[in-house]
Amino acid sequence: MRICFIGAGALGSTIGGTLARGGAEVWLIDPFQAHVDAINASGLRMLEGDAESVVKVRACTSAAELGAEADLLIVLVKSYHTRDAIRAAAPIIGPRTVVMSLQNGLGHEDILSEEVGRDRVMAGKTYIGGVLLGPGRVRSGVMGKETVIGELDGSVTERARRISETFNRAGILTQLSDNILGAMWDKLFINVAGGGVTAITGLTYGGLYSLPILEECALAAISEGISVAQAAGVKISITEPRRAWTMASAGLPPEFKTSMLQSLQSGNLTEVDYIHGSVVRWGARLNVPTPVNSTLVALVKGIEYARCDYPGKA
Repeated sequence: MRICFIGAGALGSTIGGTLARGGAEVWLIDPFQAHVDAINASGLRMLEGDAESVVKVRACTSAAELGAEADLLIVLVKSYHTRDAIRAAAPIIGPRTVVMSLQNGLGHEDILSEEVGRDRVMAGKTYIGGVLLGPGRVRSGVMGKETVIGELDGSVTERARRISETFNRAGILTQLSDNILGAMWDKLFINVAGGGVTAITGLTYGGLYSLPILEECALAAISEGISVAQAAGVKISITEPRRAWTMASAGLPPEFKTSMLQSLQSGNLTEVDYIHGSVVRWGARLNVPTPVNSTLVALVKGIEYARCDYPGKA
């Protein structure tokens, strides 16, 4: 199975490197030239705990460089780049290519379906973590972290089984779900727990989990998300806000920074529209109030406007 990653930052490199180490044919596609050059020259250096290994994996800056179709195309770019990224991947999308998002939040599958057809698209959510330490070097957190994949219509297909088996064989704990939409909402609650609050306050998890008033805010945001999912008739496994709050920090050090905070500190736009914004959009559609998430979206966008190259900014 030829597996191509569109987006090989911390998470793409971690999952791609793990699959390559497990024997899969993996290509990492990312515009970060120094990262690509380092991987091709010396391999991908993966730091796990105190041990570092080098994995041989191929990398390039554009899909056009591959010259061959992908069997599985995994999308891990920032959410707002999804449409451009899948269009740029056209040279490696063939009749049998499966396209799967492992991105945070909701809405990516709709974009991908519009571009390549819904029958090609699968969905997935992962609790794996990674930190890009520099070109060609990543700290990975794979052990004990679950990944869930599934067909959008809830069917259990042969292609889904094949992908699940490939992941598990490489040491990525993967569950094949007939309720991937529910898994996507469960993961959304985890992202809602800390994303907006840490982006606004600038706090790592150590600070976030030290102030009760922030916990109350996060629990209220999660509660809104649960209410929206239930109103939509989604079968979720997380129905108590505190469970998502606890799960969000499980196994993470006090210095952990959410991806939303990391984006702002790097001067980049966040994925708030696909996380808290998803709760707000679905809530508006279903007439479920979401004042906490609406406020978090507004405040994060205000910070983006002040710090980033914001669309429409004067």
